[in-house]
Amino acid sequence: MCFSQVVKSLFLLVLLGGTLTQVGCFSFKYPAFKNENGSQLIMINSSIQLDAIQVTPDASGASIANYSGRAFYKEPFRLWSKSKGLTANFNTTFVLNISPRTPPGGEGLSFILAADATLPQNSEGQWLGIVNASTNGSSQANVMAVEFDTRKSYQEDIDDNHVGLDVNSIYSIKQVSLTNLGINLSSESDITATVQYDGKNMTVYVASKLVFSLPFNLSHYLLEEVFVGFSASTSNGTELNCIRSWEFYGSDIDDGDDDLEFLWLWITVSAAVLVLSGIVFYLYWQRKQVLYADDPYPGLEDQIKGSSMAPQKFKLKELRKATANFNHKNKLGKGGFGTVYKGLLANKEVAIKRNSKNSSQGKQEFIAEVTTIGSLHHKNLVRLIGWCYERRELFLVYEFMPNGSLDKFIFDDEKLGMEEPTLTWEKRHIIIHGVAEALDYLHNGCEKTVLHRDIKASNIMLDSEFNARLGDFGLARTIQQRGKTHHSTIEIAGTPGYMAPETFLISRATVETDVYSFGVLVLEVLCGRKPGNQIEENDYNSSIVYWLWELHKKGRILDAVDLRLNKEFDEEGMSCMLVLALACCHPNPHQRPSMKTVLQVLTREVPPPLVPMERPAFVWPAMPPSFKEDSGNSLSKSQLSPFTELSGR
Repeated sequence: MCFSQVVKSLFLLVLLGGTLTQVGCFSFKYPAFKNENGSQLIMINSSIQLDAIQVTPDASGASIANYSGRAFYKEPFRLWSKSKGLTANFNTTFVLNISPRTPPGGEGLSFILAADATLPQNSEGQWLGIVNASTNGSSQANVMAVEFDTRKSYQEDIDDNHVGLDVNSIYSIKQVSLTNLGINLSSESDITATVQYDGKNMTVYVASKLVFSLPFNLSHYLLEEVFVGFSASTSNGTELNCIRSWEFYGSDIDDGDDDLEFLWLWITVSAAVLVLSGIVFYLYWQRKQVLYADDPYPGLEDQIKGSSMAPQKFKLKELRKATANFNHKNKLGKGGFGTVYKGLLANKEVAIKRNSKNSSQGKQEFIAEVTTIGSLHHKNLVRLIGWCYERRELFLVYEFMPNGSLDKFIFDDEKLGMEEPTLTWEKRHIIIHGVAEALDYLHNGCEKTVLHRDIKASNIMLDSEFNARLGDFGLARTIQQRGKTHHSTIEIAGTPGYMAPETFLISRATVETDVYSFGVLVLEVLCGRKPGNQIEENDYNSSIVYWLWELHKKGRILDAVDLRLNKEFDEEGMSCMLVLALACCHPNPHQRPSMKTVLQVLTREVPPPLVPMERPAFVWPAMPPSFKEDSGNSLSKSQLSPFTELSGR
């Protein structure tokens, strides 16, 4: 703590005569487990082998039938405080791997919070190392578990592949089968799971898919201090239960005794010191007010820190070191927002976006990106690692995408001298499917619907395997209120050429406007053509959509395909995707398919929506159909709003 903070704390403590409650950070991270990590863990009948915690280890080929084990982080986590009326929150992500050894496999693995780190006797088999026959259902157990159950051991179990929430008992208060989500716990593959607790709700994700989220108060069931870790068991059927990586971030509520001693110590300080401290604090406060008045983004840091899911904050000196002081040799690209640099943080390659002081991306866009994407978990979204705001500059730190953005592969820009390899039909199909999965997650898979509002090729990043990752959430908005169908905006946001025609009239973002932009993106990828005349802000007739509809009317829709593919593509599949894109770009937003339907078309579960041969006229207000499937977050009863200024990207 710096001197000015000490003075401020002292002054307030003496004036108020109250106690100081400290809420710190309880966190650790293990990308893999090494033998030396053993001193940081409490392991009972478990061990570290092959860079993982083997919760039920196969030691030298010995039998692991009827076996149970536990592994905890060695320091206890203060979960709540009765005296202070505070409850902690946490967010933990781990990679588990379950490998059946003798049929039928079982029993499973659990993430647990337990007051007692010791392993209950006779907790093998159906008890999953959580409780035993004598403690099951007893409040004395003092344990909560998120079980990953691989065997139907009870009549109450829904199947042998489910996630359950257990409190002082092996009988789950909530169970969800993973089979319908396409996840098999016993597949011998690495599966990522996330458990989040905000003090009021318990939420579980598996393989980036929401499993359940329900109101839950841990302070009603557990003691104030708990150990966090894992338990697992086998029975006559055996399996290897291992944890390959683990990270945990939680707010740690300090005990407070030291704070009380600190308070009484300073109360005895002489009056002269108090007066001096008051003067120093006043001068410090006055200086801070002057600096705050000059801050171009006042309150930015407080708003970001107010989000429970905000990612890590970095210091500017860390980013300077990572990029060799933003050396031009590390420059990855430049745009209206600023410059992107390649960097190295903690021996991991990252991309650091440095917003220029003249950037069109302001305070709200920066906050939106940090707080929105920081809470999202999906394989087709660019992961935001952290942020920084110092010296009036804004920085965002992302995971590094080796192949950069999609636009440089699909547009033949001779002026830039690009000679990127042509993407094959198969890769283009995979990219489109990946973006569709990301959008379906934003619209339907999140607790609150997220509208991206700026889907375009330059915002699609490609990893080393050319898998698509949707990024740039500066314009994204969350629909906060239940039942609300849109996000109203004073200024029209987006990129000309990608924006639905109704956007210029209603000043609203909806899932349908995102679907329209997705349709334009599909045409870009398949046709290798930019969306159209971007000088005319709302000239619908000059767009790639209008051009394709003309070809569709003439029965020559395949003439639109990128010539660089040399006709090496599946004609039926290509035709299906082009028609799907037209459906997404239908002038009537009510006629556009949902992203769930789009995914079904891409996987050929259903045929593409029917579209007329001639492009329908754009009419507003749009005529709604008699019914529309999956319209929970769609446009409805929109009234004509005044024209507003266009904000391009």
